[in-house]
Amino acid sequence: MQVTITAVGPDNRGLADPIIHHVTAAGANIYEIQMYDHDAESLFAMLLRIDWPDDRIPLATLRTDMDELGRSTNLSIRTWSRDERKEPPRLAICTTYRPEPALAVLRAVRDGRLKANPVVVIGNRPSCRGVAEQFGIDWHDVGDGKGNPDNDAMVRAFDEFDVDYVILARYMRVLPARTCWQFAGRIINLHHGLLPPFPGFRPYEDAYQHRMLTYGATVHFIVPELDAGNQIIHQSTFTVFPGTPLEEIKRQGETDHEPSCLVEGLRRVVDREVELHFHRVVRRA
Repeated sequence: MQVTITAVGPDNRGLADPIIHHVTAAGANIYEIQMYDHDAESLFAMLLRIDWPDDRIPLATLRTDMDELGRSTNLSIRTWSRDERKEPPRLAICTTYRPEPALAVLRAVRDGRLKANPVVVIGNRPSCRGVAEQFGIDWHDVGDGKGNPDNDAMVRAFDEFDVDYVILARYMRVLPARTCWQFAGRIINLHHGLLPPFPGFRPYEDAYQHRMLTYGATVHFIVPELDAGNQIIHQSTFTVFPGTPLEEIKRQGETDHEPSCLVEGLRRVVDREVELHFHRVVRRA
């Protein structure tokens, strides 16, 4: 059984050793290990991807052991396996203003085109509350009056609803590094531009200033570096005629193109066609 363990907390010495020793002593085979020391934040983060011998030791036992290690080392440890759940993966859909991407995902699930279970919609603005209510899904508003998100409340919601994947469906805030590593390999972002040439928050405007006639969207796994380039799951494009106003380009992209791009990228993940290994998207064998 493939299992991913993430550990995040205040930086200190000897944090990784107990986790590594525990899984290897149990007979686990380590596929991937990454450790990070963010000096500016005094943050330690580790990702461990292993082949766990669940035929001998239940995954629930490993999770309990990791929880105990987390309490003794002051680390937030999560033990997750896509193989554990027989049902479709559980999704948290995060939004800000635009409802179209979330609507596209929910309609694709309803129509059977996406084999997933959306369990919560989270927003730092209340704009998409009606979308959640329309589909009978729990809504959580984690933003203050200015849209500043309570990132700890987001993480608590991810845990409360036991989500497999976090979908940033035009969620217009940057997740902190801590959250990225707590759910490493499980956060999927819709970027409203082509990567890597047009990162950031204004890709339509940037492409328009470069007199581009082809625009697009990108679905990628999240790592702490903003809109990094090697984690692309899916990209798609659309072409406009010379002289097309920026407002019309954005209308085409935001209302139709971006939502369909997100659904296809998400389908590739939930159908297990691709995974994130060592910060690169690979085809699943």
